[in-house]
Amino acid sequence: MSTDTSKAVTKSIQEYLEGLDSSKLDLLYAQPATCLAILRLLPPVAKQIVMRLLYTQRPVSRADIETWCYQAHSGTLHESLKKLSKLHICVERRDRPDYVQMNRTFQENFHNALVGGGNHVSFGEPMTDTKHDVDIPLLDRHAAEAWETVLHYLVGTPSERRPKAVARLLVASGLQEETRADRQRMDDGGDGYSDQKGEITSKGFQFLLLDVNVQVWSLLLQYLELAENRLNMDIVQVLNFLFQIGTLELGQAYSIEPLTETQRKVMEDLKHFGLFYQRTKKSRRFYPTRMATSLTSGSMLTTRQPEDSQGYIIIETNFRMYAYTDSPLQIAILSLFVSLQARFQNMVTGLITRDCIREALGKGITADQIIEYLTAHAHPELKKQSPILPQTVVDQIKLWDMERNRLRMSAGSNLREWVDVIGRRWFDTVFDFSAWMYSDFADMEEFREIVRYAEPYGAVLWKNEKKKILAVSEEGHEKVKAYRKKVAASKAANSNGASSVRQS
Repeated sequence: MSTDTSKAVTKSIQEYLEGLDSSKLDLLYAQPATCLAILRLLPPVAKQIVMRLLYTQRPVSRADIETWCYQAHSGTLHESLKKLSKLHICVERRDRPDYVQMNRTFQENFHNALVGGGNHVSFGEPMTDTKHDVDIPLLDRHAAEAWETVLHYLVGTPSERRPKAVARLLVASGLQEETRADRQRMDDGGDGYSDQKGEITSKGFQFLLLDVNVQVWSLLLQYLELAENRLNMDIVQVLNFLFQIGTLELGQAYSIEPLTETQRKVMEDLKHFGLFYQRTKKSRRFYPTRMATSLTSGSMLTTRQPEDSQGYIIIETNFRMYAYTDSPLQIAILSLFVSLQARFQNMVTGLITRDCIREALGKGITADQIIEYLTAHAHPELKKQSPILPQTVVDQIKLWDMERNRLRMSAGSNLREWVDVIGRRWFDTVFDFSAWMYSDFADMEEFREIVRYAEPYGAVLWKNEKKKILAVSEEGHEKVKAYRKKVAASKAANSNGASSVRQS
C-alpha cells in the first residue's frame, strides 16, 4: 500500500499545483525553498531535464532534448516535458514552438537554493540561542502523540474538547460527519476548541488504512482547499510555508519573526497535527518535527508501532477475535466493528456480531473495508495460511452487508434488478420497507386500470405487464390499496348482472 498510495498522493500534489494559474506559480517560484521542494516532487526524468537546463540561458530545441535519452524511453521524456510545462517550469517559446526555455523566476531561485545565493530567509531563520533547545526524541514523541490524538478524534474516542482546526478539517475532508448542533458550536467564537463529536465516515475508515505520510499529505491538500475557499488565506503564502518546512532541519529551532500573519495562522492550525512543537503558545520559536521535515522527502514521517507492521489480530471460525495490542487507538478502531468483551495487559478479546457490523455499516464503513483492515493487520501466524481470514467470517460479514443493502431500495431500476437477481420468492422480504408489490391481479385489464390510477400520483416505481407485477411507493400504497378495494367492490356488485348484459 505504501508505494502505490504515496505515488497517488504525490500525483495529487502535482495535480493541485498544475491547476494553479501561471501568475500564482511565478509567485511561488520566487522562494528558493519552494523551488527545491517542487524539484523533489518531480519524477526522475523531469529532474534530469531541469538540472540540464539550469545553466542554459538560451532556448533548447525539443529535438536536442530527445537525444538525452534512449528512443525506447521517449514516451517518458515527453510526459516529463508535459508535466514541466503544466507546472510552468519549462515553457515553449511563442515565436519558436519547437524550442523550450526554463522559467526565469524558477531558474534563478532554484540556482540560489543550490548555491546559497540571494538575500532571503526562504529556508527559515535559525535561532542561535540554545537556552530552550529540545532533543529529537522529544520531537518524535510529540509528533506521534499529536497525530494519534487526531486519529482518536477521527474514530470517536471519548476525549476532552478538541481544537477547532482539527474538527473543521476532519469534517471538510469528508472523514467525519457533523450535526447541525455540532456546526453551530464549532463556528462560535471562544478559545479555539470545539465540543463537536463527529462520526467517522467510510472515507474516514479508508483513511485509517493509509500510511502516515499519505494521511498527512491527504489532510494538507484538503487544508489548502479550506484555506483558499473558506478561510480566505493567500494560497501562495500557505504553499510557500508548507514547502519551506519540508526543507528545514530536524531538531533546529527557528524564529517565527519572518513569518507572515497567514503563515503564523497556518502554523497555529497545523501544530495540532504534530507538524510543529512550541514550548508555550506565545513562544517566539518553533521546532519542525519529523512530520514537517519529511513532507517532500517521500520517507516515512513517523515510526509505526511494532503491531502495525507485524500484525496483531487473530480471527477464529467461531467469530472470536484476539488482538495482541495495548494501543488505545487500535482498540478504539476495533471497537467500531467488534464487540469487545475483555481487556488484558497486552491483549483484548471480542466477538464479531451482526449488531456490531450493522452499526459500522450504518456509519458508512463498508464490508470490504472491514475485511481489508482485518487482513492488513492479521497476526503473522494467520498470514501463513490461505485465505488469511476464515472464509466463514468473511462470507458472513458480506451477507450482513447484503442484508442491509437490500432494505435500501428506492428506484424502479433497482427493483427490476432485484427481481431478476433474487426472484419472486424473496420479493416481499426485500421491499417491505420502501415499496409494496402487487401481483395477484385477476386479469390484464385490472392491472392496467390500477397502473393508470397510480401513475399520476408518481406512485409507480416499476411494472412488468408480462408478469402482471406492480411495485408502488410506500407513500402511494394506501391510495392504491383503497382504489383497488373500490374496484373489487364495484366488480362484485355488478357480477350478478354481467351475463345478462353480455347476452343483450
